[in-house]
Amino acid sequence: MSALDALRRAYGGHVPGLLGARHSYAVLCPLVERPEGLHLLYEVRSAALHRQPGEVCFPGGRMEPGETPELCALRETEEELAIPREEIALLGRPDFICNQAGFLLQPVLGLVSAAGLAAMAPASAEVAEAFLVPLSFFRENPPETFVYDLAPQIPESFPYESVGIPADYRWGHGRVEVPIWRWHGHAVWGMTARFTQDIVRHLE
Repeated sequence: MSALDALRRAYGGHVPGLLGARHSYAVLCPLVERPEGLHLLYEVRSAALHRQPGEVCFPGGRMEPGETPELCALRETEEELAIPREEIALLGRPDFICNQAGFLLQPVLGLVSAAGLAAMAPASAEVAEAFLVPLSFFRENPPETFVYDLAPQIPESFPYESVGIPADYRWGHGRVEVPIWRWHGHAVWGMTARFTQDIVRHLE
């Protein structure tokens, strides 16, 4: 096979992703209609989990090969909360997060039916509890916001001269905002709060 044929084969029909990403994840941002208005449904990760135990999050997980964000979000929600996928009406896909650790986190917005909420039974191995927060709370109460810098650490051995740039080259820096909301003993923060913030902004 020629080099040109190999490139045609590699890129023909290729769906672009994040260059260098080790994994892609998807979460469902579940909306629930109540008499007093729309709510968002969150879960608390089990204390027995190795990664992020006890943290508030949306249901979701790593995407399987060939899986779309929608399918992943519905599958993970069914596995974690036992909400049947047919009881979730998908509303669209909000903006995703490209994390500095090298992965994509893709949210899917969905409306959980009354029957779906009634069927909810958190899987104890993964989920400690689930709770609802009215969207009005987020609209009426701005989050606490903290910021940290992403600063490059360049090795002393970097070959500035052979690359053709000065030793005082201005490497790019970044900043990450960390919003935090507190609700009845729970902290909605980090990437989960950033998705929440995006949803609330679209209501304005």
